[in-house]
Amino acid sequence: MKKNFNNVKKIVIKIGTNVLTTENNRLDTSIIEHIVEQISYLVEKKNKEIIIVTSGAISAGMQILGWTKRPKVLNMLQAAASVGQSRLMRTYERLFREEGLNVGQILLTRDVFTNPERRKYARDTLLTLLKYKVIPIINENDSVAVEEIKFGDNDILSSMVAELINADMLIILSDVDGLYTDDPKKNKGKIIKEVKDIKKIEKIIKIGPPSDKGVGGIKSKIEAAKFITSKGKYCVILNGKKNWCLKNFIEGDGIGTIFYPENKG
Repeated sequence: MKKNFNNVKKIVIKIGTNVLTTENNRLDTSIIEHIVEQISYLVEKKNKEIIIVTSGAISAGMQILGWTKRPKVLNMLQAAASVGQSRLMRTYERLFREEGLNVGQILLTRDVFTNPERRKYARDTLLTLLKYKVIPIINENDSVAVEEIKFGDNDILSSMVAELINADMLIILSDVDGLYTDDPKKNKGKIIKEVKDIKKIEKIIKIGPPSDKGVGGIKSKIEAAKFITSKGKYCVILNGKKNWCLKNFIEGDGIGTIFYPENKG
């Protein structure tokens, strides 16, 4: 993929749990530090406006609480999210501060996008933070929102945020190189570098279950891509564990999958 995206201005970056955490649910601070370094580069050197939608709160909370398996009971999920969210934000805040940037935490629930008044206030807050060069860091309000934990997913949330602020592009950071015809961790799927017709792609790929840590898997990524490309925006899946994945992609030298806006492929 050699398409240059230096002209893209406003970007929502969704960072998945499998990128942010190790196998034993610890926050992978080396990976997070490198992602922060890349985002800071895009903000400072490339004049991009970046909003982060982050997963990882429940896994971080599990590690603090000493749980080795993701619980299924709602109140335990909420407790883990509550404990883990504060650690997650402290990590982001410290790492961005070292790069000379400030962050702001925003916890959203689905009704923000359906209530016109709340939608307006959320949008105004995000745009104000960007105006003052603050990195908004968004997560679902899992500690109180029943529906979000049962049915929500940050892939979908990130696409809704991208539409809310009229972003030019949604980048989803996963632990695989992009969209494959089959699960690359279990089978020999072939990477699909460009998607110009999602309906055609859905007919040829095999969608497996999400990982033990996540709740969406590739299905929710396709749904997110379908939503945001229908709004005339780009969507990209990159491997967040690869060195300089964000920088390389924006500068036209990255590996990943790009979903083109409808009627613009």
